Amino acid sequence: MGTDNLFHKRKARQASSLERRKAKRAPYAKVLIVCEGSKTEPHYFQGLKDYYQLNGANIEITGDCDSSPDSICQFAFRRYAEEKNAGDPFDRVYCVFDKDSHETYDLACRRIAGATPKDTFLAVTSVPCFEYWLLLHFHYSTAPYESLPGNSVGDQVWADLKKYMPHYQKGGKGIFAELAGQLEHAKSNAKRANIAALQHHTDNPSTQIHELVEFLQGMRSTNPI
Repeated sequence: MGTDNLFHKRKARQASSLERRKAKRAPYAKVLIVCEGSKTEPHYFQGLKDYYQLNGANIEITGDCDSSPDSICQFAFRRYAEEKNAGDPFDRVYCVFDKDSHETYDLACRRIAGATPKDTFLAVTSVPCFEYWLLLHFHYSTAPYESLPGNSVGDQVWADLKKYMPHYQKGGKGIFAELAGQLEHAKSNAKRANIAALQHHTDNPSTQIHELVEFLQGMRSTNPI
């Protein structure tokens, strides 16, 4: 009898905690963003969230996992399962990672495409790397990046970005706010670059960062702030 009472009290506390969590959220999607980088990408999306005054209770941003695309997938699946088991699953889970030279890139893309629930998990990729998205704020280019001896594709994109942002450093804060005035230009360039990549049967270069940005921007229409 005593054990039954403890069980029911525990369930009641869990239910009460869940209701409090839900009450803190705004009336739009609950989103998980799992990033490859521990600082650069999380800082960027945190900056976007702050810029548009989106509710922190709705959006969880993390880079606390290994940088390989498959590790990002595993972390995202595990985090989703945790919240689902608690009775409060994410509506969308975005896995943000680069192609660069990652061996598990294709595997991760396939795993996300086949994940359930359908249309909940989405891959937000950049080829060759996230800095290509930043570069599109200044300059449209579809010139492919190829690894050279002593000069990786990532270093090449970084060098191109430095022409416009000489102070740029990985992990820096304030990047989103700094580039916000050029955001629509970057989105247009990204869409144009992706069309060109599709026409030429390649993904080098390309990025889907704009798709996540647009989804988050769309939350503003239901933002009560």
